[in-house]
Amino acid sequence: MRVLHILNHVREIGNGIVNVAVDLACLQAKNGHEVAVASGGGEYEQLLASYGVKHLQLNQTRKPVNLILATARYRQIIKQFQPDIVHTHMMTGIVLAKVLKANSHYNLVSTVHNEFQHSAILMGLADRVIAVSKAVSESMAKRGIPQHKLRVISNGTLGSVRSSNIQEYEPVELQHPAIVTVAGMYQRKGVSELIDAFAQIAADFPEAHLYIVGNGPDRQSFAEQAQSTPCNRRIHFEGFQPQPQRYLLAADIFVLASHRDPSPLVIPEAREAGCAIIASDVDGIPEALDHGAAGILFPAKNSQALADALANLLQNPDLLSQWQDQAQQNLQRLTVGRVNQETLAVYAELMPQDLFIETAETYRTQRVYKCASPNKTIEPVNSSIT
Repeated sequence: MRVLHILNHVREIGNGIVNVAVDLACLQAKNGHEVAVASGGGEYEQLLASYGVKHLQLNQTRKPVNLILATARYRQIIKQFQPDIVHTHMMTGIVLAKVLKANSHYNLVSTVHNEFQHSAILMGLADRVIAVSKAVSESMAKRGIPQHKLRVISNGTLGSVRSSNIQEYEPVELQHPAIVTVAGMYQRKGVSELIDAFAQIAADFPEAHLYIVGNGPDRQSFAEQAQSTPCNRRIHFEGFQPQPQRYLLAADIFVLASHRDPSPLVIPEAREAGCAIIASDVDGIPEALDHGAAGILFPAKNSQALADALANLLQNPDLLSQWQDQAQQNLQRLTVGRVNQETLAVYAELMPQDLFIETAETYRTQRVYKCASPNKTIEPVNSSIT
């Protein structure tokens, strides 16, 4: 089978959409499929090449002249690669793939990553629409996407081709108790509420420090907010980190205070690292935390509730340890292997079944992924593809 993934870029900047697509492309090529990625390029080109994934230059910058050039380039890519499946992950890609399909015989699959964007409705142009959580699927159905098109494939990142085994990372040196968040510096990520919550409990826990890992357009406003608090010397902005696992391994508590978050990749990573997790009860976050069994959920945009949850853990070491242990339970469903299998099963719905006979046996012998404990392994969940 020939699979073409379309992305805006393949830069290594912590973009969850890119990370999911790169993982899929590499595992699909490893399964023996012919795979290519069309994008504006980036640091992951070398990783893709190491797995035998072709990178095809496609600049989709939304400027009139460039879009004309992108149209011609897309037609050239389709003619040369002749994909069976075109899998789009961003809005410009789905429009190109749908409008320019013409007499091409490929089947079109889209993944809805950021459902909260108004333009996400365009992803419904595909023959199959993958939602990264049940919450996203329900939202897209309410917005008019037919149920027969929708498939739920929850995000999973453990065993990613982009990272090493969790045991191979060296934790950074942090001051403890260490509260860590890993998030893009956007208002919707709730960083402002986290700073406010930390300021509320800082006096009661004078040894606690807050580490904010990530970058983005709102970083300056968050830094100014932190600077205005009495505890500003205990709030650390660490910027983008290519190995956030080092911070997660060193953290006592991980917080994700998002206002909207369809299916954050950092939750599985924090669980694997053994963090006690506090996260907002919104979108796909509860699903990623086994609906509260693997982490503490609090109402989004409620800094007081977040402060109360932080204080409860910081003053109860046994409770903190309990939540750290619970985070590491039931990790097998959070692997990239499972995501790949379920994605290929969606492709199979659109393709002649004889193309998948050999592949079915490949799925049954998928590699085993290591988890945080040296005495545990995580086996990808088998999915039926016939």
